[in-house]
Amino acid sequence: MLRKRRYLLWTFCIGLLACAGFSYYYLEHMIPDRINIIRDQEELVQFPLPFSATLQSESEEVVLGSVSNIPKDQINIIRDQTFSLYGRSEGSYLLSLDLFGLIRFKEIQVDVVNAQYAIPCGAPVGIYLKSKGVMVIGTGEITGMDGVPAEPAAGIVKSGDYIESINGEFLETKEQLADAVGRLGGQDAVLTIRRDEELMNVTLEPVTAQDGSEKLGIWVRSDTQGIGTMTYLDLNGKFGALGHGISDTDTGEVVQISGGTLYDTEIVGIEKGTMGNPGVMSGVIYYGPGSLLGEIDTNCEVGIFGTANDKFRQAMNMQPIEIGYRQDVKKGPAFIRSGISGEIKDYQIEILKVDYSTAHQNKSLVIQVTDPSLITQTGGIVQGMSGSPIIQDGKLIGAVTHVFIQDSTKGYGIFIENMLSH
Repeated sequence: MLRKRRYLLWTFCIGLLACAGFSYYYLEHMIPDRINIIRDQEELVQFPLPFSATLQSESEEVVLGSVSNIPKDQINIIRDQTFSLYGRSEGSYLLSLDLFGLIRFKEIQVDVVNAQYAIPCGAPVGIYLKSKGVMVIGTGEITGMDGVPAEPAAGIVKSGDYIESINGEFLETKEQLADAVGRLGGQDAVLTIRRDEELMNVTLEPVTAQDGSEKLGIWVRSDTQGIGTMTYLDLNGKFGALGHGISDTDTGEVVQISGGTLYDTEIVGIEKGTMGNPGVMSGVIYYGPGSLLGEIDTNCEVGIFGTANDKFRQAMNMQPIEIGYRQDVKKGPAFIRSGISGEIKDYQIEILKVDYSTAHQNKSLVIQVTDPSLITQTGGIVQGMSGSPIIQDGKLIGAVTHVFIQDSTKGYGIFIENMLSH
């Protein structure tokens, strides 16, 4: 009997801990850490709380409102009750959220901003990136003149490093590196490399290969190209695309760039997505001055960014729409805009899940393509559609970022505010 009671007690405690852990995870992901609201405009907000909480404004510039419509600096929220936020002047302010009115759960940053507008583009573009230094993608063996294999760079240089110079000679391309190694004349190579933003010098002894050339046994890359989708063009000609960074195919790391360019592209084929195969769109990038669309200055986790030229601005002669922030996003119908068919169109989707936290910058939304015409064309989402803008209730609220490998009709999306605040 005593043993059974202990078993029941342990079961109860484990269940209680599991329930507490789930509740914490749920609240952490469903209650945003940060909210943008428009100055002098009442914003209706709803937190999906499983129980009551107290919300308090720590500044007179952000006013709370409950169902009574009486402005307050503190309100009680009963479960999923809607409340309002009103920002009197631009700036960053704090709200505190107390569970049951007693337990401080989190502080929420409220940024009061002016209304923003942008053109949701959906146009496919050719992308060329130039790495900041020569990127190392691996090391390898060299068979020397004596027939003995050697790997001079092993344990000294690693994939993901960026070679900035050799024996004091600044490098921009892998061809410059190869040329400098060919001129070593038996001398050691002193490489200045950048690793995790730290500069260091390493010394390598070149190996004379069987063809008589000197080699360091390093595999490198100095540029990257591909096709993606333009997300938005703002009123100042600045653009954002992809919704995720461009990573090197060998290292998996986001490429550090010195710059890049956008070019005209033409989609020539689509491999439809199937279970286990995400599908891909293939195209031709037209390089050359007449095909230039803009300059890229940033490649980071939430996309690529830069300035569009007059040619691209004229091509995107569409009506700007208002930016929607994370509290505006809800589960339900929406659209993605894509030019995958050769013509920019809006296609129906369903937003299945919204993670309001900042834990997953480019996987905040789970979406599913429901438009029959897009499913017929592509099977859903294919590689190259990353960056397709997501529109809900007439506002630009996000962009497509990833496709589910096991179900190509589904994928992830990013909040547009994450791209705008890169």
